[in-house]
Amino acid sequence: MAIKKIGILTAGGDCPGLNAVVRAVSKNALSHGIEVLGFKNGFDGLVRNEFIHITPQTVSGILTLGGTILGSSNIANPFKYTLPPFGTPENPRNMSSVALHNFKENGLDALITIGGDGTLHMSQQFVELGMPIVAVPKTIDNDLSATDQTFGFDSALAIATEAIDRLHTTAQSHHRVMIVETMGRYAGWIALRSAIAGGGDIVLIPEIPYNDDVIVNYILNRKSKGKTFSIVVAAEGAKNEQGEQAVARTVAGSTDAIRLGGIANKLSDMIESKTGIESRACVLGHTQRGGTPTAFDRWLSTLYGAKALDLVLEGKFGYMASFRQFKMTEVTIADAIAKLKRVDPNGEEVKSALEVGMSFGSAQIG
Repeated sequence: MAIKKIGILTAGGDCPGLNAVVRAVSKNALSHGIEVLGFKNGFDGLVRNEFIHITPQTVSGILTLGGTILGSSNIANPFKYTLPPFGTPENPRNMSSVALHNFKENGLDALITIGGDGTLHMSQQFVELGMPIVAVPKTIDNDLSATDQTFGFDSALAIATEAIDRLHTTAQSHHRVMIVETMGRYAGWIALRSAIAGGGDIVLIPEIPYNDDVIVNYILNRKSKGKTFSIVVAAEGAKNEQGEQAVARTVAGSTDAIRLGGIANKLSDMIESKTGIESRACVLGHTQRGGTPTAFDRWLSTLYGAKALDLVLEGKFGYMASFRQFKMTEVTIADAIAKLKRVDPNGEEVKSALEVGMSFGSAQIG
């Protein structure tokens, strides 16, 4: 089948590199004489039939821009649509048939979806309904097992590492414990790698349950050796040995209904009360999603975008572009969402962190 017209959308949380993917897809498509529609605000644009016509001018100069020129949404789930005037959080509606109608009405031959776990699940649902989709994996959490690295992760890691670097000086000056809270949801990649790169003393990740007393004893032991400050890097999804996580709030209708957050403040209060050492919490939050992408993410995003259009031209629908062993390949979307990629507690990275003296706040590890 000759491809004459495609759609593209960016869904879920934003991150550096989205515009670079949009640019690569569009430049590749336009060079083949393919018309490109950019749907606004993720799947919401497909439901409301809101889009822009992408031209060479549209994507000129966007390689270095953070965010997404198309807009995004992590609450516009067509299968459980909660936005007015069609639905509400209390009464979600299935608007997938409307999205399918708009896809066909616009004469599209394929749709490229760019997003994380939630976006991939929705993409697979549409694939099962017959929509020809190719997906591109996007998440700063780096938690998709079907690809070695997702774009956006390197930029978030760089921001977290810089924050730890900066907090070292103020922690040292005031003899404090600084607790840095990173994103990552249920995977500890950002926390672990930024702690290693930034010289963190304690790192807490979802994959290794922590114990308050182990944390306190580690900090007091450092103090007894003349080390007057400590840096704790805590992933937002870190849990204690009782399985408790810090949940900021829940959001009905969102693909990320449980909003994790608050562990840094919780740990700060605990550490100060048990050690008597002044403690401060620093929540990095959405700063990790913002700003210009790193050189690596611009490079990786471009490869992803170009590969996605190649898969469309090859008719490989229901597939996701994948980055494996520094080569682009593909994997079915169904396989991509089958399993989250999480830190291996017995893996090389954890072992290396332990060998340089870091603590995971656990009596069982190290």
